[in-house]
Amino acid sequence: MKRSSPALPCVLPFLLMCRAFDVSAAVMPPDILVQGRVSMIGSIMEAPCTIAVGEQAQTVVMKTLPIEQLARAGQGPEQGFTLRLVDCILPRPDLGQSNWQLFQMTFDGARDREHFGVFGTAQGVALRIQDTQGQAARPGETLPVTLMPGDPTLHYRVNLVSNQQPLKAGEYRSAIRFRMDYY
Repeated sequence: MKRSSPALPCVLPFLLMCRAFDVSAAVMPPDILVQGRVSMIGSIMEAPCTIAVGEQAQTVVMKTLPIEQLARAGQGPEQGFTLRLVDCILPRPDLGQSNWQLFQMTFDGARDREHFGVFGTAQGVALRIQDTQGQAARPGETLPVTLMPGDPTLHYRVNLVSNQQPLKAGEYRSAIRFRMDYY
């Protein structure tokens, strides 16, 4: 009976051959050395919808309003704006949890009583934001949201209202942030 030879003689030439093709960094000229680094960060979140990119930063240009109209009516005309939601998937990935059902929107900015404050030379006015049901948003307070099947667009109205201070004509501006929470 013949015994087969050990595997070492086959492995050793292979290791020597690999070592022969190994080019050490010490022998390479410095202009051939290439070093680099790749860093990646990210996050995974569980949310049933996202706000469309073009909707995240909007500018609502209010119409010029005569001070007499504001003095007489106590408010200006309403201007609409929308927030469009995309990629809405209401079932949750974890089958043990119920589908997304409750949504809340929070508008936040400078407070002027129950409305949003303005800055500039105009005085005696504030901004009021309402949803389509007529519910007024108050700075920092949540406002319930009803998503209509097939229409992932949230409709709001904004207008100037008197803040019970003396009126003064001029320019005004305001920055109002919004956040949508899901439950």
